[in-house]
Amino acid sequence: MKIAVVCANGKAGRLIVKEAVSRGHEVTAFARSANQTVSQDFRQKDLFDLTAADLQGFDAVVDAFGAWQEQDLHLHSDSLKHLCKVLSGSDTRLYVVGGAGSLFVNKEHSAQVSDSPDFPAMFLPLARAQGKSLEELRAVTDVNWIFVSPACDFRADGARSGKYVLAGEELSVNDKGESIISYADYAIGMVDLIEQGGHNKERVSLRGA
Repeated sequence: MKIAVVCANGKAGRLIVKEAVSRGHEVTAFARSANQTVSQDFRQKDLFDLTAADLQGFDAVVDAFGAWQEQDLHLHSDSLKHLCKVLSGSDTRLYVVGGAGSLFVNKEHSAQVSDSPDFPAMFLPLARAQGKSLEELRAVTDVNWIFVSPACDFRADGARSGKYVLAGEELSVNDKGESIISYADYAIGMVDLIEQGGHNKERVSLRGA
Protein backbone atom coordinates (compact mmCIF):
# COMPACT_ATOMS: atom_id res chain seq x y z
CA MET A 1 0.00 0.00 0.00
CA LYS A 2 1.01 3.62 -0.50
CA ILE A 3 0.89 5.43 2.82
CA ALA A 4 1.69 9.05 3.63
CA VAL A 5 2.44 10.11 7.19
CA VAL A 6 2.05 13.84 7.84
CA CYS A 7 3.99 15.43 10.72
CA ALA A 8 6.08 12.27 10.61
CA ASN A 9 8.92 13.55 12.81
CA GLY A 10 6.85 13.43 15.99
CA LYS A 11 7.11 10.46 18.35
CA ALA A 12 3.88 8.85 17.15
CA GLY A 13 4.57 9.68 13.52
CA ARG A 14 8.05 8.16 13.57
CA LEU A 15 6.79 4.89 15.03
CA ILE A 16 3.89 4.66 12.57
CA VAL A 17 6.35 5.19 9.71
CA LYS A 18 8.67 2.53 11.16
CA GLU A 19 5.84 0.01 11.57
CA ALA A 20 4.51 0.56 8.05
CA VAL A 21 7.99 0.38 6.48
CA SER A 22 8.76 -2.84 8.38
CA ARG A 23 5.73 -4.44 6.72
CA GLY A 24 6.90 -3.52 3.24
CA HIS A 25 4.52 -0.65 2.56
CA GLU A 26 5.54 2.26 0.35
CA VAL A 27 5.73 5.05 2.91
CA THR A 28 6.22 8.75 2.26
CA ALA A 29 6.99 10.92 5.28
CA PHE A 30 6.09 14.61 5.38
CA ALA A 31 7.47 17.04 7.96
CA ARG A 32 8.57 20.66 8.10
CA SER A 33 12.03 19.83 9.51
CA ALA A 34 14.74 17.45 8.30
CA ASN A 35 13.94 13.74 8.13
CA GLN A 36 13.98 11.92 11.47
CA THR A 37 12.16 8.82 10.23
CA VAL A 38 13.26 5.55 8.62
CA SER A 39 11.41 6.40 5.41
CA GLN A 40 13.60 6.74 2.33
CA ASP A 41 10.91 8.85 0.66
CA PHE A 42 10.84 12.09 2.65
CA ARG A 43 9.36 15.43 1.65
CA GLN A 44 10.11 18.49 3.73
CA LYS A 45 6.86 20.42 3.73
CA ASP A 46 4.62 21.98 6.35
CA LEU A 47 1.17 20.42 6.77
CA PHE A 48 -0.54 23.71 5.94
CA ASP A 49 1.37 23.92 2.64
CA LEU A 50 0.24 20.49 1.44
CA THR A 51 -1.87 20.43 -1.72
CA ALA A 52 -4.08 17.86 -3.40
CA ALA A 53 -1.19 17.09 -5.75
CA ASP A 54 1.08 16.27 -2.79
CA LEU A 55 -1.32 13.63 -1.46
CA GLN A 56 -2.64 12.30 -4.74
CA GLY A 57 -2.40 8.53 -5.26
CA PHE A 58 -2.00 7.45 -1.64
CA ASP A 59 -4.19 4.71 -0.24
CA ALA A 60 -3.99 6.24 3.22
CA VAL A 61 -2.81 9.46 4.83
CA VAL A 62 -1.98 9.43 8.54
CA ASP A 63 -2.36 12.75 10.32
CA ALA A 64 0.11 12.65 13.24
CA PHE A 65 -0.17 16.37 14.01
CA GLY A 66 0.15 17.45 17.62
CA ALA A 67 0.13 20.80 19.41
CA TRP A 68 0.58 21.16 23.16
CA GLN A 69 0.90 24.85 23.99
CA GLU A 70 -2.45 26.48 24.77
CA GLN A 71 -2.00 29.23 22.18
CA ASP A 72 -1.51 26.55 19.49
CA LEU A 73 -4.37 24.22 20.37
CA HIS A 74 -6.66 25.68 17.70
CA LEU A 75 -4.31 24.09 15.17
CA HIS A 76 -5.85 20.69 15.87
CA SER A 77 -9.04 21.90 14.20
CA ASP A 78 -7.26 24.05 11.62
CA SER A 79 -4.97 21.24 10.48
CA LEU A 80 -7.81 18.75 10.07
CA LYS A 81 -9.87 21.25 8.12
CA HIS A 82 -6.92 21.78 5.78
CA LEU A 83 -6.31 18.07 5.24
CA CYS A 84 -10.01 17.45 4.64
CA LYS A 85 -10.04 20.23 2.06
CA VAL A 86 -7.00 18.71 0.33
CA LEU A 87 -8.48 15.19 0.32
CA SER A 88 -12.07 16.19 -0.46
CA GLY A 89 -13.69 13.87 -2.99
CA SER A 90 -10.73 11.49 -3.23
CA ASP A 91 -10.62 7.78 -2.37
CA THR A 92 -7.70 8.29 -0.01
CA ARG A 93 -8.48 7.35 3.59
CA LEU A 94 -7.50 9.82 6.33
CA TYR A 95 -6.38 8.30 9.64
CA VAL A 96 -6.16 10.78 12.52
CA VAL A 97 -4.01 10.28 15.62
CA GLY A 98 -6.57 11.50 18.14
CA GLY A 99 -6.88 11.94 21.88
CA ALA A 100 -8.49 9.98 24.71
CA GLY A 101 -10.25 12.82 26.52
CA SER A 102 -13.26 12.64 24.21
CA LEU A 103 -13.90 8.92 24.79
CA PHE A 104 -17.30 8.31 26.34
CA VAL A 105 -17.66 6.81 29.81
CA ASN A 106 -21.33 5.81 29.56
CA LYS A 107 -23.50 3.99 27.05
CA GLU A 108 -25.63 7.07 26.48
CA HIS A 109 -22.52 8.91 25.22
CA SER A 110 -23.44 11.90 27.35
CA ALA A 111 -20.24 11.99 29.45
CA GLN A 112 -16.61 11.94 28.37
CA VAL A 113 -13.32 11.10 30.08
CA SER A 114 -12.48 14.81 30.24
CA ASP A 115 -15.71 15.49 32.18
CA SER A 116 -14.44 13.54 35.17
CA PRO A 117 -13.56 15.62 38.26
CA ASP A 118 -10.33 13.62 38.45
CA PHE A 119 -9.24 14.60 34.94
CA PRO A 120 -5.93 16.53 35.20
CA ALA A 121 -6.61 20.23 34.80
CA MET A 122 -3.38 20.75 32.86
CA PHE A 123 -4.61 18.46 30.07
CA LEU A 124 -8.15 19.80 29.88
CA PRO A 125 -7.50 22.48 27.19
CA LEU A 126 -5.82 19.87 24.99
CA ALA A 127 -8.65 17.38 25.49
CA ARG A 128 -11.24 20.00 24.61
CA ALA A 129 -9.32 21.07 21.50
CA GLN A 130 -9.01 17.47 20.27
CA GLY A 131 -12.65 16.82 21.12
CA LYS A 132 -13.69 19.88 19.12
CA SER A 133 -11.69 18.69 16.12
CA LEU A 134 -13.43 15.30 16.31
CA GLU A 135 -16.88 16.90 16.43
CA GLU A 136 -16.01 19.00 13.40
CA LEU A 137 -14.71 15.91 11.62
CA ARG A 138 -17.99 14.09 12.21
CA ALA A 139 -19.66 16.64 9.93
CA VAL A 140 -17.29 15.88 7.04
CA THR A 141 -19.00 13.70 4.44
CA ASP A 142 -16.67 13.95 1.44
CA VAL A 143 -13.56 12.42 3.06
CA ASN A 144 -13.08 8.82 4.20
CA TRP A 145 -11.82 9.60 7.71
CA ILE A 146 -11.06 7.42 10.75
CA PHE A 147 -10.26 9.05 14.12
CA VAL A 148 -8.10 6.76 16.27
CA SER A 149 -8.06 7.54 19.99
CA PRO A 150 -5.36 6.03 22.18
CA ALA A 151 -5.82 4.85 25.76
CA CYS A 152 -5.83 7.49 28.49
CA ASP A 153 -2.25 6.68 29.52
CA PHE A 154 -0.49 7.07 26.17
CA ARG A 155 3.13 6.12 26.87
CA ALA A 156 5.65 7.59 24.47
CA ASP A 157 8.51 5.38 25.68
CA GLY A 158 6.42 2.34 26.55
CA ALA A 159 7.51 -1.11 25.44
CA ARG A 160 6.35 -2.73 22.22
CA SER A 161 4.37 -5.75 23.39
CA GLY A 162 2.87 -6.49 20.00
CA LYS A 163 -0.59 -6.69 21.56
CA TYR A 164 -3.49 -4.28 21.72
CA VAL A 165 -7.29 -4.19 21.89
CA LEU A 166 -9.42 -2.42 19.29
CA ALA A 167 -12.42 -0.73 20.89
CA GLY A 168 -15.00 1.85 19.91
CA GLU A 169 -16.26 5.18 21.20
CA GLU A 170 -16.35 4.15 24.86
CA LEU A 171 -13.42 4.03 27.27
CA SER A 172 -11.98 0.53 27.42
CA VAL A 173 -9.84 -0.83 30.28
CA ASN A 174 -7.83 -3.98 30.94
CA ASP A 175 -8.41 -6.54 33.68
CA LYS A 176 -6.75 -4.22 36.18
CA GLY A 177 -9.06 -1.35 35.28
CA GLU A 178 -6.24 0.46 33.44
CA SER A 179 -6.40 2.34 30.15
CA ILE A 180 -2.81 2.18 28.88
CA ILE A 181 -1.04 1.80 25.54
CA SER A 182 2.47 2.49 24.33
CA TYR A 183 3.12 4.55 21.22
CA ALA A 184 4.72 1.45 19.68
CA ASP A 185 1.65 -0.73 20.19
CA TYR A 186 -0.59 2.12 19.01
CA ALA A 187 1.48 2.21 15.81
CA ILE A 188 0.84 -1.52 15.31
CA GLY A 189 -2.89 -0.94 15.69
CA MET A 190 -2.86 2.04 13.35
CA VAL A 191 -1.14 0.13 10.56
CA ASP A 192 -3.45 -2.84 11.11
CA LEU A 193 -6.43 -0.52 10.67
CA ILE A 194 -4.94 0.84 7.45
CA GLU A 195 -4.34 -2.66 6.08
CA GLN A 196 -7.78 -3.94 7.05
CA GLY A 197 -9.85 -0.96 5.90
CA GLY A 198 -13.34 -0.39 7.25
CA HIS A 199 -14.49 1.97 10.03
CA ASN A 200 -15.29 4.66 7.48
CA LYS A 201 -16.26 7.96 9.14
CA GLU A 202 -15.91 6.40 12.59
CA ARG A 203 -13.92 7.01 15.75
CA VAL A 204 -12.26 3.91 17.16
CA SER A 205 -9.86 3.47 20.07
CA LEU A 206 -6.80 1.39 20.87
CA ARG A 207 -5.59 0.20 24.28
CA GLY A 208 -2.99 -2.22 25.52
CA ALA A 209 -4.01 -5.82 26.08
